[in-house]
Order: sequence, then structure tokens, then C-alpha cells
Amino acid sequence: MLTSLKISNYALIEELYMNPDQSFTIITGETGAGKSILLGALGLIIGQRADLNALKDKSKKCIVEAQFTIENYDLRGLFEQHDLDYEPTSIIRREITPNGKSRAFINDTPVNLNQLKELGEQLIDIHSQHNTLTLNNNQFQLKLVDALAENKTLLIDYTAAYKQYKLTKKILADKESSITQAKAEENFLQFQFDELDQLNLVENEDEELEEEQRSLEHVEDTKAAVNSALNLLLNQEENATDLIRSGKIQLAEAAKYNKVANELNDRLASLFIEFQDITSELESENENLEYDPDRLEYIRERLSAIYSLQKKHAVSSVQELISLKAIIEEKLLAITNFDDDIIQLKADLLKAEQSLAKISDELSARRKAAKPILELQVKELLGRLGMSNAILSVKFNSLDSYSSKGKEEVQFLFTANKGLEERELSKVASGGELSRLMLAIKRIMAQKVHLPTIIFDEIDTGVSGEIADKVGEILKEMSNDLQIISITHLPQMAAKGNSHLKVYKEDIENVTHSYIKELSKEERIEELAKMLSGSKTTSAAIDNAKALLNE
Repeated sequence: MLTSLKISNYALIEELYMNPDQSFTIITGETGAGKSILLGALGLIIGQRADLNALKDKSKKCIVEAQFTIENYDLRGLFEQHDLDYEPTSIIRREITPNGKSRAFINDTPVNLNQLKELGEQLIDIHSQHNTLTLNNNQFQLKLVDALAENKTLLIDYTAAYKQYKLTKKILADKESSITQAKAEENFLQFQFDELDQLNLVENEDEELEEEQRSLEHVEDTKAAVNSALNLLLNQEENATDLIRSGKIQLAEAAKYNKVANELNDRLASLFIEFQDITSELESENENLEYDPDRLEYIRERLSAIYSLQKKHAVSSVQELISLKAIIEEKLLAITNFDDDIIQLKADLLKAEQSLAKISDELSARRKAAKPILELQVKELLGRLGMSNAILSVKFNSLDSYSSKGKEEVQFLFTANKGLEERELSKVASGGELSRLMLAIKRIMAQKVHLPTIIFDEIDTGVSGEIADKVGEILKEMSNDLQIISITHLPQMAAKGNSHLKVYKEDIENVTHSYIKELSKEERIEELAKMLSGSKTTSAAIDNAKALLNE
């Protein structure tokens, strides 16, 4: 609900404040006084494009600020989606700077035009003869049928079931696509696996083989060096073993009388034991050092096979080859399990479709039950609006597959004249007929859902005073369920409002300004009288104005 509107530096408006009634507000004024300017300013609030020419003073920025009470509109999710602070009373502000830049704010948080439009459309609906194209939209028509059938809860269930059905269907399609691709490469994967499996690789095997290869390739050099060392340590006439043993004997004598010599003797004894161990192992290694051409050839072939696979798979170690083998094995196992996965997914899809079908059938039944009620209510309302021969028929067309709203679409067929075949709205209804039909439909919807504030822009254009009176009655009825603001030029309509705002303009220092004021009861009678008789009010016009208000 719109609780206040402030406009600064827009078109003919320097400063304007407006506080519409929570139920039914009437706005009147002479042609050119600025009623359309109000609609333009509200258009900025709901995300319409800004025009630099709209600035009254080109050196100042234009500001349009509207305050709304939104707690009945279920908008928390929209605020959370756009990371906005939710307030039961929210403020939308639009600014146009002198350099042509436009900025928008929701509760002082900057937003883009798409976000502003998404929220604005939930809060304000501007209705005019030129704004009835949505009536031709099948989604809007279906929304009306669902509102009348009170399908809100069922639609939530359907949406959840539809999402699950679509998700399961996609997973199945992706899995089947994966199978096709996997089957195509299964032979190649098996060849790669067999090639790796036949090598029977061991972790770090390449490093150990490379080390052994180096040892075998230099075995003669190694054996010569070991023999030379053994000669120095054991086999020469003055060898290291004998020298250390003699030194140990001499030091043992000194150790009897000298503490340091005693400690050194112990250390030399340990060294001699280690020395003997080294020479023993050298002798053993010397016996084992033999050139083995067969082993060397095996190692070279083994390493060659390993290097070849590393290069082929763009890896640098045996461990990476082992990991690759495990990955390929897992893929092959997944391919063998695909059939089981497909069976399970098909079962899941069938279950999801059965659940969806059950809700869809109930949804269809409720929609079809609402069909005659909607047709009758529209006929009665159009009869009140001077279209007694008009007929709206609701036609359901079955779909081959499920949509996000069910398994059928709705089509409205219409005729305004007796004896003529009902056809699509866009082909048979005039602008005035569409406008009155939209009014009837919004009247029906207002009783079922929380509609945004509706602003009717001269909906009574081209109708007689009697029909205007009926239009006013319907708007009055609608205002029991939602906020209505109506711009009108007919007194029969103007008399129906709970409050009456007048837009007028004045020339001050050769500059035209638009203003708006709320009329008192006496001012309202005067305004209605002028609308009845022209600028010169008569006593009869005053009496007629009073009678209209008393009604």
C-alpha cells in the first residue's frame, strides 16, 4: 500500500506531497494540470526509464520518493534474494542528476533498474486503456484461474514436485549421455589399464632400478676400488689393521697411568671394532661384486617400458602411473555399474512423475471447476459495465509435457456482441472493451489475492455517466480489499472516493507550477459542481454534487 509520495523538481512540479487514502483515492484536475505527471513520477518508482528532460530545474536533481506498507505482500524472499533490508514499511527513492544519471534506492540500499522493477511491479499496477496487453497473456490468464480456484498451496506443492521431476530427468539424461561416451571409450580405457596392469608396478620401483642400473654399469670400477681399499686395510705388509692393533697395545700401557690415555684407549678399542666390521663387509661386498649382463639388460628393458608409459601419459614417476591405473580402473568399474544406475534413475523418474501427475490432475480438476464460476462472475460484472451481451469463455488446452504451471494452458475467448463467435481477445476486443474486461478481472482477483495498489488512469474515458457510476461502484467495492487510486474526469466516478485530491497549476513569476491538495467536503462539492456544469457553478450543479456525495 502506498502511504506517501514526495516529488521534487519533476516536470511542472517543484515540490509535491501526496498521502493517498488506504482504500479509495480520487484524483481530478483540468487537462494539463499535471495528472499525467503523477503517473510519470510513479513510473520512475517502478523502474521505468528516466528522461533528463523531466527535470524542472536543470541545475538540480529530481527526487521521487514513495513509502509503502508491504507486510501483506509476502516479499521477504525477494528482499533476501537481492540482499536488501526488509522493513514492513519500506521506502523506494529514485534520483535523476543534472548530468542525466539515474540512481535508485530501496531502504537506502542502491539497486539497479531490474531490481527496482521487480519490486515495483509487486507494489503498483498502473491500469489504463493502453495497458491491457497482459490480458492477452496466457500466463496471466492462468494466474487468474488459479486465484479463483484458490490453488496457492497446491501450486507450491506442484512447483516442488516439478523441480524434482526435472532434476531427476536431467540426471538420467546426463547419465545416459555419459554412458554413450563411456561405452565409446571403454575399449581404449581397457587397453590402457591392461598396459599398466601388465607391468605390475611397485611404488618407487623406478628409483630403485635406476640405482641398481648405475651399480651394475660400474661394477668393474667399483670392484677395483674395493680391492685397493682392502689391500690398504688388510693385505699389505704394513696394513692399517696391524697398525691400529699395535697402537692399541701401546696405548693400553699408557692407560695404566694416565686418565686421558685411558679414555682414548677406550675410544680406540671402539674404533677398532668398527674398523673390523667395515673390512668384513668390504670383503663380503667384494665377493658379491660380479658383472651380470642379463640382470642389467632386464633392468634397462624394465626402465624403458616404465619411461615409455610415463611419456605416454605425461607423468614423471611410477607412483603417478599407479594412481592413473586406479583412476582408469574406477572408470571401468563405473561403466559396468552404469546399467544398475540407469535402472535406479528410471525408477526414481517414474516415482517423481507419478507424484507430479497426481498433483497435476488435482490442479487441473480445480481449474476446470473454477471455469464456470469465472465465466459467470465476469459476465455479471461486464453486464454492470454496460456490456450485457459480452461473453468470456475459458478454454483449456492439454500440453504434451509438463510445464512449470501444470499440464494445460488456458486461453480466454471473448465476444462483446450477441451472435458473434467467441475468439481470442487480441482479435475481437477493442481498447475500451479490454479495459472494462480487465477491470472485471481485477475485481475478481482482488477478492482472492493481495493485489498491489492499482492506479486507474481515466478508465471511464468514452463511457456514459451511468456506466461511469457503475465503474465507480466496482472500484469502491475493490477498495475494500486493496488500495485504489483513480484519475478521472467524470463527477460520477469522483464522488465515489474516500478522499479527493485535486491537481492544479499556477503561474508564479512567469513559471508554471503544478500542485496537489486534498479537498475538504465543501471544496469537494465545489469541484464536483464544476465538473458537472463547467467553470461557472450553478445552484443546480451544487445540489447535484451534494446528491452524488450523499450516494
